Amino acid sequence: MEFWILVIIALLVSAIGFYKYVYFISLGYGFSIAAMGVGLIIMYKDSLTLWTVLACILFVIYGCRLGGYLLIREIKSKSYGAHMKKEIKSGKGMNFGVKVAIWVTCVLLYVLEVAPVYIRMANGGKVDTVCIVGIVIMIIGLIIESLADVQKSRTKAVNPNDFCSKGLYRMVRCPNYFGEVIFWTGVFISGITTYASAIQWTMAVLGYVGIVYVMFSGARRLEIRQNKNYGDREDYQKYVKSTPILIPLIPLYSVEKHKWLVA
Repeated sequence: MEFWILVIIALLVSAIGFYKYVYFISLGYGFSIAAMGVGLIIMYKDSLTLWTVLACILFVIYGCRLGGYLLIREIKSKSYGAHMKKEIKSGKGMNFGVKVAIWVTCVLLYVLEVAPVYIRMANGGKVDTVCIVGIVIMIIGLIIESLADVQKSRTKAVNPNDFCSKGLYRMVRCPNYFGEVIFWTGVFISGITTYASAIQWTMAVLGYVGIVYVMFSGARRLEIRQNKNYGDREDYQKYVKSTPILIPLIPLYSVEKHKWLVA
């Protein structure tokens, strides 16, 4: 029952995508994660522990930070809005049934992403070392992606037409996406000792693999866009050939040719 309540919460919040197609995967995503964090606290209020509460609060912080950041960027940045019109389909003229299919698919992914914490709470699993380690990793991931967004915003404030290669961007070209991967890795780990069936393992694995795929897909879109904007610059070419695209220390410098990374 609680699982379907999470589905309903995500459906209601992400329905904002019917107003503007891209909101299914932006504002709808961030605020759905936050809303489910609140939902978990309310549903399991009688069996909460310090660490499970912290995990849910991290969902709220993560979702509100991401949704708020995207909303502010869209409102304040005219150039970003104009760019997104070129990069992402507006959804106008799209069949309503297709929109519903996208809406439901997105919601299922969002619910599966938070499934590890839900499973621990639903199974009455006590907090253990694995849970604590997972939540600490979540915190680290949230810090990384937040810092990356701040550093990029500062660079764009000085020169809107330049690429960011300072701070965390010295280690990896998409540190915000890397932070996302770390965050959701922590979520997956936090529930490992409570997965009690093949179905629960499948839920957790699908959610984790799904979001990692989305992050690599996002990195590919960003790489293609930056290659168009800065590809003829010598400093940019030196940067991309020496800085991994998503995972630090892993010599993967490009995913542009991996056309299967489409989301």
